Amino acid sequence: MKKPALVINSLLLLSAASCTPTITENKPNVLLIMADDMGYECLSAYGSTSYATPNIDQLASVGVRFSNCVSQPLCTPSRVKIMTGLYNHRNYDYFGHLNTNQYTFGNLMQDAGYATCIAGKWQLNGAYHKDEIPDWNDNTKPNQFGFDEYCLWQLTKAGSEGGRYAHPLIEQNGQVLETSAEDYGPDIFANYILDFMVRNQEKPFFVYYPMVLVHDPFVPTPDSEDWSNETLRNKNDTAYFRDMVAYTDKIVGKLTDKLKELNLYENTLVIFTGDNGTHPTIYSKLATETIQGGKGNTIDAGTHVPLVISWPQAIKKGFTYENLIEFSDFFPTLADVAGKAVETDGKSFYPLLTGKNNEARETAFVHYDPQWGKNVNRYRNQFVRTLDYKLYQDGKFYNLTQDHLEKHPLNTDSLSQNERQIRTKLEQELKKHPRLSSN
Repeated sequence: MKKPALVINSLLLLSAASCTPTITENKPNVLLIMADDMGYECLSAYGSTSYATPNIDQLASVGVRFSNCVSQPLCTPSRVKIMTGLYNHRNYDYFGHLNTNQYTFGNLMQDAGYATCIAGKWQLNGAYHKDEIPDWNDNTKPNQFGFDEYCLWQLTKAGSEGGRYAHPLIEQNGQVLETSAEDYGPDIFANYILDFMVRNQEKPFFVYYPMVLVHDPFVPTPDSEDWSNETLRNKNDTAYFRDMVAYTDKIVGKLTDKLKELNLYENTLVIFTGDNGTHPTIYSKLATETIQGGKGNTIDAGTHVPLVISWPQAIKKGFTYENLIEFSDFFPTLADVAGKAVETDGKSFYPLLTGKNNEARETAFVHYDPQWGKNVNRYRNQFVRTLDYKLYQDGKFYNLTQDHLEKHPLNTDSLSQNERQIRTKLEQELKKHPRLSSN
């Protein structure tokens, strides 16, 4: 398959939207936390009755809970999009890879004078394509993407070489850490971030924490009863998923408590989201409905992720935002936070956070070509959607309000006048993007 041409300079983008910088006198710190494989149905703030997430719920109660955040259906496509603000057809070339000619939000924040750090899951060096990507083992890539410091799993070592949970294989600033069976990867990442915040509390910092939780294998956490039995620490059982969600929430609480201890909480933009839907083996209760995880699939359960943002200095009263947000929007929003001008496929929602007039996004677009195994490649597609309707490249058209599982495409001949108008609008939107080629 021919790989897409990569954008070397963001100024070369022909259809990108320009983002005007907003200068802030006292730049806020930014803590961006992204859970791995966590759909919206996993947070009690969204009505889940399967899990309790009090720390994230607290952020939602004093900040903004976004009801309709649209990610990519899979990890690398989402990571490339959120980090660069570009649609996948521009710069996604291989699963598990981000080309070093890309400009990320790490570069953006570093250029704006922020101290920058990344901890957690990397999986962007290209270790799955060693024959095709000559610099797959370059352990300075996080630095090249704008991060002063890093503490990462799956940098130059593939996941098959060492796990992320008990006795993890972690690389930190050029060195492989010595770990034992008592060590738990998520604790190592969180503690590194805590230390980074302490060391950089006198200047603005940007922390990107792509968590390893709650991705499979579903194994005990240090708070699980079975953790005390070392032979069970790698036992894979969906029964542990609840504990993993709880531990995710615990870490969020740990990080926000440290911000409060350092008197940084009021002027820190804390963002919590997920990279894609939950694993399909997980079934969760949302009010009276049971949601099967949709990871890898373009249906709503595969792309509907939580997004909670707290920034007490700017957001004085918590509220819920019902309109669309998509993953390309984070980049221009951070650009506005930092006071930098960028060109991007996204739309900044910074005005929403500062109480200004925010023009709602009418549609969200997803170009999905995972290039990762038959199980997910069968879902490769493009779609554009409004809040209520969704149109795929192949012509299937759904009313998401009545059919969010997308079981019954609407019959073109039976559309109402309003639905015909919506479909025409979505068709025009799709035409703005290069079609996804057939295999």
